[in-house]
Amino acid sequence: MSDARTASAYWGRDGLERKILEALAAAGKNLESLTIDDLAPVDQFHSGGKAATVRLARLASLKPGTRVLDVGGGLGGPARTLAADFGCDVTVVDATESYVRAGAALTARVGLGHRVTHQLGDALALDVAPGALDVVWTQNSGMNIADKDRLYAGFARALRPGGRLATQEPMAGPIQPAIFPLMWARDASMNFLRPPNDMRAVIEAVGFRVRAWEDVTAELSGSSAGSAVPAHAIQRIVMGDALEAIIEAGHRNRAERRIVMIQAVCERA
Repeated sequence: MSDARTASAYWGRDGLERKILEALAAAGKNLESLTIDDLAPVDQFHSGGKAATVRLARLASLKPGTRVLDVGGGLGGPARTLAADFGCDVTVVDATESYVRAGAALTARVGLGHRVTHQLGDALALDVAPGALDVVWTQNSGMNIADKDRLYAGFARALRPGGRLATQEPMAGPIQPAIFPLMWARDASMNFLRPPNDMRAVIEAVGFRVRAWEDVTAELSGSSAGSAVPAHAIQRIVMGDALEAIIEAGHRNRAERRIVMIQAVCERA
């Protein structure tokens, strides 16, 4: 079973903030006046990039002042988007220390420290008072977690009655098995995808009502060729030479319906 330490070891990179800033500078960005749009290629580490974050935020009807916990929020790109574009107050929790450090530094650079905070934490052991939140947000963050029941039960406990879960998650398609390597797993030992019907059953069993459940596989599909990914994209910064094989496998997984992408909004009963 993959846990937070295993996932952190897989994702973690030394000197991540420096690598990101060097890549942005090489792409012609002014490091002294960065915007969240400048950062989008390097901090939206999920299918569909910033457009997918905005899509999910609109699906969830986020409003100014909404208290959001972004679980597995990585470098904080979605959190900064929710703060800047939707007026939310966001806490990012991630198990990878290098992402938490780099994310906090990027948040400070764009002047959003008053709305976005970054914490090191485990998605399966959230340090949140019961019923404290309006929204739990999770975008491509559960793939390395086997215990889905515990994960979503923790989300439900953190939300006030009527609070919402906004999620974007890769799930197992009707054709199996998946083709490796994946962005989040070199092999099956770190890949814990379930079919959409199974995932929906887990979510409903812990006390959520599904308000929206949309297959966005085609809409959020990425490039089918590694050569199209720029040098300052976070996928290339983190995955390096392995990216070509990952993208090729990803294209096949989507085209052959081995992996599907779901965006959903669920309400705590």
